[in-house]
Amino acid sequence: MSMEMMSIASGSSGNCIYIGSDGTHILIDAGISGKKVQEGLNGKGLDMRDISGICITHEHNDHIKGLGVLARRYGVPIFTMPETWDMIQKTGKVGKIPQDLYVPIQEQTPFQIGDICLKAIPVSHDAAHPVAFLARCGQKKVGVVTDLGTYDDALKEELKGLDVILLEANHDVRMLELGPYPYPLKQRILSKRGHLSNEASGRLLGGLLHDNVKKIFLGHLSKENNYDKLARETVKTEITLGDNPYKGTDFPISVAGRDKPTEMVCI
Repeated sequence: MSMEMMSIASGSSGNCIYIGSDGTHILIDAGISGKKVQEGLNGKGLDMRDISGICITHEHNDHIKGLGVLARRYGVPIFTMPETWDMIQKTGKVGKIPQDLYVPIQEQTPFQIGDICLKAIPVSHDAAHPVAFLARCGQKKVGVVTDLGTYDDALKEELKGLDVILLEANHDVRMLELGPYPYPLKQRILSKRGHLSNEASGRLLGGLLHDNVKKIFLGHLSKENNYDKLARETVKTEITLGDNPYKGTDFPISVAGRDKPTEMVCI
């Protein structure tokens, strides 16, 4: 059994990640326009009609912007936490979505979409019930882990053994502190319910690496408080200096772009 994964878009302006197997295709989040989602899929020979489900990590707009359009147009089931679904319905930002498209899930309880088994893992973020998603098909396992202000040993344990991971590297702390954001927003981003810095991302990765890691994507970069090369080099340095047997150059690490899809990684 093989798996594949690519980022269609990842950043503070919108997030949408594709994960597939031989027979199943799913999206993690739909925070860009329906048109951009379709274009990203089309570029890899796929179509929204191939998508068997959309898994939503949390209700912030950069993760649900295109959800209403996609759900209504294609009748795609939506898998998310009950608290997240309630917030999506309550705010009404994406219009009315038919209730029968919603499939409730629970954290730490595996659920199946086609031949892909998924699990929602709780993360620390200022949303109703934010989660990361792990996806497995046969012996292959991938993860999408963004929008977390901190991590603990329990989360590290959950993330071990991944073949491919998309992990948040949102900001450079110094750029954020010296940048134009208002003070309350800076404090929110730096808080334990905010976003993961480049340094923290590198430290977390250092504890997850193993010989069979195929690819690391750094995702959800801030447009104002980070840039690709800085994120990549900081993460590599943290890995090299960390308490692990690896160097930052031992694994392919790239940044998932805001506006264009990454390459498709097949495992």
